[in-house]
Amino acid sequence: MKNKNYGILNLRIIDNIIEKKRFEMLNILQKYINTSQINSFLDIGTTEDESLKSSNFFVKQFNYISTKKSISDQNITNEKFTKVLKKSITSNFEENEIDLFRSDLVISSATIEHVGSFENQKKMMENIMKLSDRYFLITTPYRFFPIDFHTKLPFLHMLPKSVHRKILFIIGLKEYAKEENLNLLDFSSLNKIIHSQRNANFKIKIFKISLFGLTSNLLIFGEKEI
Repeated sequence: MKNKNYGILNLRIIDNIIEKKRFEMLNILQKYINTSQINSFLDIGTTEDESLKSSNFFVKQFNYISTKKSISDQNITNEKFTKVLKKSITSNFEENEIDLFRSDLVISSATIEHVGSFENQKKMMENIMKLSDRYFLITTPYRFFPIDFHTKLPFLHMLPKSVHRKILFIIGLKEYAKEENLNLLDFSSLNKIIHSQRNANFKIKIFKISLFGLTSNLLIFGEKEI
C-alpha cells in the first residue's frame, strides 16, 4: 500500500516531505545506536516500488552494512540483500527462520499501519523483538495529523474508525476502507501494543516527529537490555 496514488497532491512535493521526515528519524536513531556494534541489518516491509526517493529509505542509509536482510510480502530480489524472506511479519516464524534473519538492527518504516488488526500489530511487535539482537526502529504516521497522506483527505481519519471506513467505502476508496490495508495508530494504541509485550527485555522510547508544528509521525526505538 506504500507509495500508491497520491491523487491531486503533487507526488514530488509529498516525496520530498516524507524523505525529510525520515532523515529526522535517522538522526534520532543515530543518537542512540552504536554503529560499530551493527554488523547485520534487517528491513521489514521492504517495498518493490523504488520509484520514490523515500522508497526503502533506511535500506539506502545502511547500505554500508555487509549483511543486509529483508522480510516482506512483496517480491524483493536478492540484489541488495544477502537474505530475503517472502513472508508477512504477522505470521508465526519457525526457529530456523528466526535464526537466519535475526539481526543487530531491525527497522520497519511505515508498515505497521498496513498489517491489519490491532492483534496483528501486536504480533508484528512481538516478531520484531524476536528478530532483533540489539536495536529496533518502527515508524508510523500519526493518526491525528490533520491530513492522511494515504487518502489525501483531511480530518476524516480522526473520526471513529468504523465511521471513517464507511465513508471511504462510499466515496470509492474501498482498498483503504479495509482494516487489513490501513489501520492508523495514535499514541495511546501504540503504547498498548508496547505494553502487551510484558516479557520483552527491551528498553523502549517513543518519539514524536512534527510537521508544521503538529505531530505527523511516531517513532518507536528499542534497545535490548544485555
